[in-house]
Amino acid sequence: MKATIILILAIITSGLMAGIFFTWSNAVTPGIGKLHTMEYLRALQSMNRVILNPTFRVVFIGAVIMTALAPIVMYKAYPSTIILLLVLVFIIYWIGVFGVTFLGNIPLNRLLDTTNLDTISIENATALRTTIEAKWNYLNHIRTCTSITTFIGLIIALVLINK
Repeated sequence: MKATIILILAIITSGLMAGIFFTWSNAVTPGIGKLHTMEYLRALQSMNRVILNPTFRVVFIGAVIMTALAPIVMYKAYPSTIILLLVLVFIIYWIGVFGVTFLGNIPLNRLLDTTNLDTISIENATALRTTIEAKWNYLNHIRTCTSITTFIGLIIALVLINK
């Protein structure tokens, strides 16, 4: 029962993260990408600051923890194919979401966050946008694909467990 609850929490939290990343990839970044440079930088800076709220942090860290716990708590109770699937899902999520976020997106977010957009020249703003935009979007697409893959893998594991 405890293992099933952890798996369900992993599904819910990874699904919520997949939804967030999907929305950013398919609506937010294409939308703000149409803005002029200063508007783009202000919008991205504001959204990056706002998203770092307690609810987001609980869901983000919850998915990281639950995907790690799922194969551990199910190790002895379920067939090795299910455990292998859960380990694979864990690796995909930890590298493709957690790793990419901390090694890629967060440094770009920090670069933007520490920039005073009220005093930056248009040349420096353009250079900053060039530095951030394409790389940030690419990394978010990776997070989108890997979080969706994780979500689907966790659902498959739940279905296999309940067969």
